[in-house]
Amino acid sequence: MLDHRALNRSLLARQLLLERSAMPAGRAVAHLVGMQAQAPNPPYIGLWTRLAGFRIEDLASLVRNREVVRVGLMRGTIHLVTADDCVALRPVLQGALRQGLKGAFGRKLEGLDVEKVAELGRELVEREPLTLGGLGTLLAERWPDRDPFALANAVRNLVPLVQVPPRGLWGESGQAVHTSAEAWLGRPVAGLAAPDLMVERYLAAFGPATVKDIQVWSGMTRLADAVNRLRPRLAVFRDENGRELLDLPEAPRPDANTPAPVRFLPEFDNILLSHADRARILTEEQRKLVFTRNGLIRSTFLVDGFVAGVWRVEQTRGAAVLVLEPFGTLRAGDRAALTEEGGRLLAFATASAASREVRFA
Repeated sequence: MLDHRALNRSLLARQLLLERSAMPAGRAVAHLVGMQAQAPNPPYIGLWTRLAGFRIEDLASLVRNREVVRVGLMRGTIHLVTADDCVALRPVLQGALRQGLKGAFGRKLEGLDVEKVAELGRELVEREPLTLGGLGTLLAERWPDRDPFALANAVRNLVPLVQVPPRGLWGESGQAVHTSAEAWLGRPVAGLAAPDLMVERYLAAFGPATVKDIQVWSGMTRLADAVNRLRPRLAVFRDENGRELLDLPEAPRPDANTPAPVRFLPEFDNILLSHADRARILTEEQRKLVFTRNGLIRSTFLVDGFVAGVWRVEQTRGAAVLVLEPFGTLRAGDRAALTEEGGRLLAFATASAASREVRFA
């Protein structure tokens, strides 16, 4: 049996949060099976908090050189993944993305041959990278009686669209511009694939986990068959509620009392989004404070391995202030550790600021 504290330490170890790793940025992105990336900057913070000596250019160069890309994958959300994972994971998730399209835009696309929409959409973005708004406008010339936003999302869900630089570069703003993964990477997306390898990689980055956890992370359903195929070579545990937990036998499972340093997590960090039961990292009451009604996932900080509050950076006239909002009373030693680590975060994220300060709200 593994209690929530033992599961916490296993998760932290696999997420490179017990100690910073020396692995290169590209390898870390692959190990994490991508990083949720609705905004350009969070993956940089996410790698800074996980990797020793990480620099902004370490990831920016991978984006410019097309070694990592931003593409819709797990849960239908934008993820920063390696080029190899883009072409390997997209076919595995294609069925879930197609179902997501029906759920979100089924009525607006009813009676329409969405394959023809996808075909024309691919031609348009490969001719010239487009925003989703621009793509929808062009598609509406062919289907004037349809919602342009629904047409653009039909292409996004059926064609692997990657967001091209400068989107994905630190500090860059502006709308995302898309082309197809095949055109950007110069190679085809893999054929239809079973989810078995994806399940194993999830366990390596987020396990031990239930089948439902894997489904919540991926956005897929009916993964029991894949798990059963893998079962002969998986380790099996139980959580405090008796639920079956599956894991890779050789994956790290540190002692529940292993010390965990304070850590700052960016917006949308996958560690908060990748389990059906999030008790291993935050409580349900905390989830309501972190997950906003408009779909944002706030930046958080960890104390003793668990979410203990949220943070934000306020910048005015060359001054940068890191504001910490704890969810409860912090011990003096934890406040000191957060102040010290927060200073390092500010030095990384606000290098041009003339003055920096860490403040507890």
